Amino acid sequence: MKQSLTYYITIFIIKLMGIKKDFSKDPINFKKLRKRNIHYPKGRFFRQYQVKTFSVLNTLITEVKRNKIADNLLIFIHGGAFIFGPSRFHWETIQEIAKQTNHTIWMCDYPKAPESKISKISQNIDLVYNTALEKYSANQISLMGDSVGGTLAIALTQRLVHRKVKLPIKMMLISPVMDATLSNPQIDIIDKMDVMLSKKGLYSAMKMCAENNDLKNVMISPINGSFNQFPNTILFLGENDITYPDQLLVIQKLIKASVNVEVIVGKKMPHIWPLLPFMKEAKITLKAKIIDRLNSWGGVKFEMLKKNHHIPLRCLNNNSLFLMGPQELKKRVV
Repeated sequence: MKQSLTYYITIFIIKLMGIKKDFSKDPINFKKLRKRNIHYPKGRFFRQYQVKTFSVLNTLITEVKRNKIADNLLIFIHGGAFIFGPSRFHWETIQEIAKQTNHTIWMCDYPKAPESKISKISQNIDLVYNTALEKYSANQISLMGDSVGGTLAIALTQRLVHRKVKLPIKMMLISPVMDATLSNPQIDIIDKMDVMLSKKGLYSAMKMCAENNDLKNVMISPINGSFNQFPNTILFLGENDITYPDQLLVIQKLIKASVNVEVIVGKKMPHIWPLLPFMKEAKITLKAKIIDRLNSWGGVKFEMLKKNHHIPLRCLNNNSLFLMGPQELKKRVV
């Protein structure tokens, strides 16, 4: 099946906006990118429902909930290469989740690089989670992160495991950046097809955020950490995304660690494609995978993965899903 018409329109709009051009500069122009920032949600929905803001250390939390009594909490850590955000599509995604689930949502607007380094950002994320545990039990908390928001969610979970702190019940990762060094040779190949990101600009942003130029530190490159004892995890990946090759390597680590994991790969999809609001494929995935998982994926676990088991790695092409086994995954990683 071919991609939808809205897919091609979305790709055209991304090119027209010049996002790839912005991410092709070294140093990356973070001040220009910050013009897209929206720190406070706008629109009738956010005026009508329960919205309040509060601070945790240097992080602005915007709490959104449709019902006065919401039993579950979704901690949403937005992306933006550590240097900007949140953006309009983050708020649009939060609006849809709030409409269709019984979750309170915390949008984490954390301090940004280059003014803040990864240690300070991580300290903020840790304290946000600790604050959540004061109000919710761990099995009521879910994590969601896109791009470097996924980076922060993974690194947080690694620290929680190390400190033996109770883990969230589940984690949803959308195009997470796994390795800040961007040294995977497959990245240069995909860079030619990626309509949104470029290795040069993303690497510049990673250097701005890294502590003492240490790009291998697990806080910013969680691929170098342990994935043992991770909670239920679902990953949304795009084939035409320079962060894709490192994500495949992490999938192998998750499987080796016997984590309950599901992976959905968008054929020819760009970075963070499930959050792109106009595209049909994104709308299907947001409703059929992200929202439905939040509504039904409570204490239910996926089948435990073993080396000889079938891997629930799916390719999404419009509304078609295809299962791929270990050999197909191995080919992609190699």
